[in-house]
Amino acid sequence: MPAQPIMRNTHRIDATDQVLGRLATHVATLLRGKHKATFQPYIDAGDMVVVSHVAKVRITGKKIAQKKYYHYSGYPGGLKTELLSDIMVKEPAKALRKAVYSMLPHTRHRTNMMKRLSVE
Repeated sequence: MPAQPIMRNTHRIDATDQVLGRLATHVATLLRGKHKATFQPYIDAGDMVVVSHVAKVRITGKKIAQKKYYHYSGYPGGLKTELLSDIMVKEPAKALRKAVYSMLPHTRHRTNMMKRLSVE
């Protein structure tokens, strides 16, 4: 039986007044391809996603002031901390990318899925 070609659609999402976590969940589902009837977890058959107006995304609760992102280099004193409020001021697309990246499965397909995410 010959392999079926992967048909990828492009989804355009306006992030204005959408909650960051719920938007990231929706984007991760589309990137993974779970909305398709032909979904198989070991095949990367997700769609392309273009998200616009990320700076206008909503953040609920006290997360804007309290949420921290950590990165550890492995060296003593190498723990880097960044607040969500700083990220939203400098580069709002980074907050969405971090949320989507952590919602995707930790497999070798994750980097290819993230390449199909475009943030405007």
